[in-house]
Amino acid sequence: MEIKKVLNNNVVITADAKGQEIVVMGRGLAFNKRPGDFISPDKIDKVYQLNNNNLFHKFQELLLEVPAEYVEITDNIIQYATEKLNTPLNESLYLSLTDHLYTSVERAKKGVEVKNVLLWDIKRFFPKEYAIGQKTIAKVRENYGIQLSDDEAGFIALHLVNAQGETKDEDMTQLTQTMQDILNIARRHFKMDFDEESVYFYRFSAHLRFFVSRLLQAQTHEDESADDLFFLVQRKYPTAFAGVQKIATYVAEKFQHHLSSDEQLYLTIHLARLAQKDRQLT
Repeated sequence: MEIKKVLNNNVVITADAKGQEIVVMGRGLAFNKRPGDFISPDKIDKVYQLNNNNLFHKFQELLLEVPAEYVEITDNIIQYATEKLNTPLNESLYLSLTDHLYTSVERAKKGVEVKNVLLWDIKRFFPKEYAIGQKTIAKVRENYGIQLSDDEAGFIALHLVNAQGETKDEDMTQLTQTMQDILNIARRHFKMDFDEESVYFYRFSAHLRFFVSRLLQAQTHEDESADDLFFLVQRKYPTAFAGVQKIATYVAEKFQHHLSSDEQLYLTIHLARLAQKDRQLT
């Protein structure tokens, strides 16, 4: 194989039998090598090929900054996740997850922690992805002796969720439109505009994205919360609960889906917090 570009001693750009550019890795693979030299296939440990040319070039740029072992961890996690989730994952995950893992470890070395405001939702609605996130931070601990937080497991889960959502462009269009429809119902119900720069709007819209994603995939969510908690939330936030009933009517008419008590409960809590915080600012 002829070297087209040397990224570092262990990583080079070459081409496969069809002339398609690929990234190959191997210990000392490019030591004292330069473009135009040849490498022996038996020295190659890993081969990466992305179908999207734009992503592939970004992947090359990332490898100039991030040690190759992070890509190997990402590759192992993607293979594991594809099997456990039984669904294809967008190849952009090679970039986003590799970059996130490297950044997370570098932050941890400096003692910097970033709180995941969506951790509660992620654990609740994406338990499989969160479990893979936990497995990933265990792998980081094993490789680097660094303990990442549960917040990071949640962020990793989000990358996996997004990589599933990116597989169909038409689904993303419907997801965006449905989210907008529900936000408009909430705005009309409360007769107010929401501060879209606030963390409360971010939390609500992220929860809404999870909810609509399951809706479009016809994934039902079984009730697990106690009835007394549902009725407590209903009494505590009557205005928000009334707004959720309007959302429930929209969902029933458009998707023939009946909102479970859990779905109503979490939508009510997020909507109530959003409306309360925005009213405090006006």
